[in-house]
Amino acid sequence: MLSTDSPTLELVLRVLLYGTAIVAVGLCLAYGLWRFLGLALVAAWRAFGPRTPGDADQRVVPYLGGEPARRAYWASQMWQDSGYAVLFASRTVWYLLARHWFGRVVRDRQLQGRSGRTGLRSGNSPGRLVHRLLAPGTALAAVLSAVLASALLLCVAVVFAAQLVLVSLATLAAVGAGRGAERLWKLARGVRMKCPYPSCYRPFALAVHLCPGCGAAHRELRPGGFGAWRHVCRCGRALPTTALTGRRRLRAHCPHCDRPLPPAVDTTRVVHLPLIGGTSAGKTMLMAAVLEGLRSWSHQSSLKVEFASPDDLREANALGRQLKDSGWTLKTQGGQPRALMLLVGRGLRRRLLYLYDPMGESLRDADNTRLQGYLAHADGVLFVADVLASPVVRRGLRAGDPELAAAARPADLGPVDTYAALAGELQGLSGRRGRLAVAAVVTKRDTLDRLTSLPRPAEPVDAWLDDIGLGDLVRSFRHDFAAARYWAVSARAATGAGALDSEQLRAAEPVLWLLARSGLRVGRLTAGGLPGAAPAADRIASEGSKTP
Repeated sequence: MLSTDSPTLELVLRVLLYGTAIVAVGLCLAYGLWRFLGLALVAAWRAFGPRTPGDADQRVVPYLGGEPARRAYWASQMWQDSGYAVLFASRTVWYLLARHWFGRVVRDRQLQGRSGRTGLRSGNSPGRLVHRLLAPGTALAAVLSAVLASALLLCVAVVFAAQLVLVSLATLAAVGAGRGAERLWKLARGVRMKCPYPSCYRPFALAVHLCPGCGAAHRELRPGGFGAWRHVCRCGRALPTTALTGRRRLRAHCPHCDRPLPPAVDTTRVVHLPLIGGTSAGKTMLMAAVLEGLRSWSHQSSLKVEFASPDDLREANALGRQLKDSGWTLKTQGGQPRALMLLVGRGLRRRLLYLYDPMGESLRDADNTRLQGYLAHADGVLFVADVLASPVVRRGLRAGDPELAAAARPADLGPVDTYAALAGELQGLSGRRGRLAVAAVVTKRDTLDRLTSLPRPAEPVDAWLDDIGLGDLVRSFRHDFAAARYWAVSARAATGAGALDSEQLRAAEPVLWLLARSGLRVGRLTAGGLPGAAPAADRIASEGSKTP
């Protein structure tokens, strides 16, 4: 028999007491870990898992910037969702620890003996004493469970953050690849976008594109923060972000003056050709003849010509009606000219041709010439020479020729004086006159052929100009430009009723030569051997290929 004061009995009682306490604490820890980790995993799934489609989400707010497009998920919302998930998970762990376990389980149920259903206190009982003894173990288990749950959520958050970084890097790489591919494609094709409208003429890197659904103006329709391959408009329509993926099919406006641009401006190299000449030198008549000549080449060869926009077609038709009604074109009015735009191509190569027809008065002095902003973008010069306006030529007319010359409405300035007013300012505006080519076109050939005081215009035209006293003009062209070619054209014979097909083809040759120097390989245009045109086509191709 063991006495009550026996050391052995005291040891047994201590072992039973501590063992019972350890078992109770272990059971509490196991129960707490099981319940707490279960709730923590549920919280992690709610925070980091997918959302049910259609559920209200207070995190998603509309983008209130100037661009009428939704920000890409990866650009902003993804990081907001991640921050919300971390905040939600941490608040869930703290709520379970402080409110549920410390507040309800330990304080209310175990220490105060309140019922979990009714909230009423139970009477004194052996079970209540046991719950009070288990309260410290439950609290310790809750703390340890909170620490383990936090560690688990931290691991999940780190893995999730790594995935977000990878997604961001991959998307940024896609954005860079999209922008880089388009930039290289435009550099390879020589695409440089410039506005064709007066008082603007400014270059731009990206046009304003209009949504075909709601008409909203998108100024940043390229790979970026609104999407790598497409932007979602505020109306819900997906818009392509590059010209290679279909952006060229959208309507475009100039970002500076907000006027409509031709669809091809984003994909086709632009060639700017101003017509330079004095008032009444025949610039507008020559432009009408060029349009008719390009049409003739397109009908009889592999050349393709079309107007870049409906406005250009209407302008050309109005010009044609003027010629048919009166035989003359109206004097160019207004200030700076709007470019008449044509798409000219052969095979896979195309050029967007900008033809400028300014007033002769606008190029008469340096101040007005500096306002002609399109000259800064010129890829060549179509110089319209009315030799009947030259004092040297007029002094040599005899026996009725002065009356014929006056009936042809000569220009107010001769070609030498016209070019002298242009030469210095052209160099200042473009900065590359020495790399440009000039196509000099002697107009009013129908009148020149009838004069008896002068030799009839013949090839080579530059030698003929030297014979009639305009050698200084020829020498200036040779000195100032990289290349120069000369033609003599009757615009009246190439336009209106009874137009001559051969003269129409001749009128288009200067433009084709300048286009050939821009890289448009004209080659032998004639498909089946057009009479009299093959030598001209060969000459255009051979000289156009000598691009410096």
